[in-house]
Amino acid sequence: MNYWLLKSEPDVWSIDQQKKAGSKGATWDGVRNYQAAKNLKAMRKGDLCFFYHSNIGKEIVGIVEVIKEAFIDLTDKNKRFVAVQVKFKEKLKKNITLEEIKKIKSLRHLSLIKQSRLSVMPIDSKSWKILNNMGNI
Repeated sequence: MNYWLLKSEPDVWSIDQQKKAGSKGATWDGVRNYQAAKNLKAMRKGDLCFFYHSNIGKEIVGIVEVIKEAFIDLTDKNKRFVAVQVKFKEKLKKNITLEEIKKIKSLRHLSLIKQSRLSVMPIDSKSWKILNNMGNI
């Protein structure tokens, strides 16, 4: 299993909207960065992703699961980019702010800090465990 972080602006698509999508989940589309798209293509069914509210809040708020691997993003007229389908798993008991993450020396290597504009990024298993503990899971 692989771990990821997906960023969404909460006024566009929030963790609560993701939860309301139910077991069918929702398409994670609109990604137009090639590195982020490469990360989407690497996702496998069953992979877990932190759901990060960007711009407003700047915090990890929950976990979603990949339920359908990469397919052509229907919002891309040129059909060059892909999307995945994800479903809600759980909200964190305690949201983890970017400010808190930056304070942890063992997390400073994360793309969330080093490539702050990247919207889809891998998370190594050691960092996943640290972040889960921070979120009281």
